[in-house]
Amino acid sequence: MITGKILRDAFISGAVTIANKKREVDQLNVYPVPDGDTGTNMSMTMGNALRELQVMDDNVTVSQVAEVTASALLRGARGNSGVITSLLFRGFAKGFQGKITADCEDFCRALSLGVEGAYKSVMTPTEGTILTVARTASEKAAESVKLTNDETALWSDVCAEAKKALDNTPNQLPVLKKAGVVDAGGMGIYIIWTAMLEVFKGGEPARPADVPKTDTVSVDLTAVGDFDEEITHTYCTEFIVRKNADCKDASLLRAFLETIGDCVVAVDDDDIIKVHVHTEHPGQAIEEGLLFGSLINLKIDNMRYQHENKAKEAAAFKQRNQQQFTPAEPEKPFGFVAVASGAGVEELFRNLGADCIVRGGQTMNPSTDDILQAIMAVPAETVFVLPNNKNIIMAAEQAVRLADRKVCVLQSKTIPQGITAMMNFEPEADFDTNRLNMSKSLDTVSTGLVTFAARDSDFDGHSIKKGEILALDNGKLAYAEKEIHKAAYKLARKLMNGSSQFVNIIYGADVSEKDAEELYEHVRSKAGNAEVMLINGGQPVYYYIISVE
Repeated sequence: MITGKILRDAFISGAVTIANKKREVDQLNVYPVPDGDTGTNMSMTMGNALRELQVMDDNVTVSQVAEVTASALLRGARGNSGVITSLLFRGFAKGFQGKITADCEDFCRALSLGVEGAYKSVMTPTEGTILTVARTASEKAAESVKLTNDETALWSDVCAEAKKALDNTPNQLPVLKKAGVVDAGGMGIYIIWTAMLEVFKGGEPARPADVPKTDTVSVDLTAVGDFDEEITHTYCTEFIVRKNADCKDASLLRAFLETIGDCVVAVDDDDIIKVHVHTEHPGQAIEEGLLFGSLINLKIDNMRYQHENKAKEAAAFKQRNQQQFTPAEPEKPFGFVAVASGAGVEELFRNLGADCIVRGGQTMNPSTDDILQAIMAVPAETVFVLPNNKNIIMAAEQAVRLADRKVCVLQSKTIPQGITAMMNFEPEADFDTNRLNMSKSLDTVSTGLVTFAARDSDFDGHSIKKGEILALDNGKLAYAEKEIHKAAYKLARKLMNGSSQFVNIIYGADVSEKDAEELYEHVRSKAGNAEVMLINGGQPVYYYIISVE
């Protein structure tokens, strides 16, 4: 039987291991554009449960562990891979419900329920992905449960089958085969499950990856660390002693420093003594050091003062960057939440009537809880959510059943689609009419994106080098260029046709106003009767977002 303690430790081990190996998983992504990489999203999702698991005591039941984990993962889910991971773990909560311990049949049922929920969440499931790896492993569990009543043996079979399915993903998805990699999401779930297996076998939970140690003599000891801790002495005192010819043993200096402070370092070689101490009496440390030789590189920092300043800076940073949403009671029929990034883009959505903006998008996938908090802050009976990115839609959909009001997630995959949807909203129309009209409008706009290659890639017939400029036509790679302006101009020309009425050019944070104006003039000269608008979006990642209707 697997106890609650063992299951807790197994889940902790899975969360820590995927965090340790997230870069390894990220590197499997074959699409060259900068994005919210799979390993990072899965790690952040699992990390949301880690904090709660670590405070649970040893007397918990498997039901309690699974429910706490599933709830935390649901709220913390980021990106499609994170959402699918959360749904697979929701299977444990359902399969272990009311259970004190779990046996083989419980694990078999949990896997089946998790896979069922994950497949239902995807409109068009693709084989050769994390879904395939999980489903194949679940099917193996259904076979193994007939042959064994040993939970560790069953989970070992699950992991072995997951590895086989993972290795087969390139045969199911040609893009993986061409790149010579396996599916990133499938690798992520295999890493998590394998870490769980080690705990089931009796091993200790995985630990965070070690930070490389630095040589003691050359280390730059600072007065304020990266974490908040109690300061027992005010002054961080550092200096180097150039030894006298008859210099006494450095251990004597260290012994003295330990009587006047803490965090003492006094290490030496043939010529110098490196000294560091936290003390209320830096003068005494200096005077004692002079007995051993001459002093150089003398530095004294007031740690309390530095700590106060650091706390103020941290608070200011948090206030600037962390969104705070205040729950609101419904006061009107309809409201909007839009996901966007960039001051100009955010302001554009506000001007169109968005009640709350969730900062995020490409490379910054907000969690389900981020979106939920924004929904709850909209003073409306029905809230329309515009994800504006295909990798955010699933996280937004998970917020629907957590909200206390009606929520409709529109399938907007780009910023221009979100803008068009809001422009087609009719305040006097009913819910069904608005949902239909806004959803239909998504197909009336073409979106062009100009960004950069985040990695070397041989993708879709293009040999791409990291740093090259990429032009995307409705999500598909159209060009790889050396110059931003050239890529944007070619893309705009490609998107426009004789029936185009509106062209919007939204330029990002890394584009100057002068360059944007130049592109605007070039596009306008070729736009015929179409109205061309230039907007300072200030968005990251994308040099230009171009929409044509």
